[in-house]
Amino acid sequence: MKARSKFLIGSGIIVITLVSLAYVGFTQSKTYYHTITELSTLQGSALHQRMRVSGNVRSGTIQRVAGRVDFVLEEQGKAVPVSYVGRDPLPDTFKDGAQALVEGRIKPDGRFEAEQVQAKCASKYEATPNQAPGASQPGQTSNSVPGGEGKS
Repeated sequence: MKARSKFLIGSGIIVITLVSLAYVGFTQSKTYYHTITELSTLQGSALHQRMRVSGNVRSGTIQRVAGRVDFVLEEQGKAVPVSYVGRDPLPDTFKDGAQALVEGRIKPDGRFEAEQVQAKCASKYEATPNQAPGASQPGQTSNSVPGGEGKS
């Protein structure tokens, strides 16, 4: 076999390998967003897809069990039980009433098994009504130095 033929065969194997790895990576990283209301309407292969679901953490439902954290997400009167089995610690803002976005899969028993959890507590970061942007709220400190105006 000539050197040129060996080079072409080797190059073809490398290209096919890279394309197949890119395809597998793409299909495994696809994540669909669904609302809690839509979960009950999913059928067939849609139930086995990786997906994201968001809602509010129902007060009093956060339970730490060995190897996981269980809680309930609710939205517009619908609820879904969630088990977080990821390795990363839960965010500091994850608490009762917080908005949460979970990523994972629905299990046959209807429980959502989350591998990732993102949480935010919007009220903590929103400006209070009638307050100028950048103004500090009562009890907050400011970064300015008293009497520091006009000094260089």
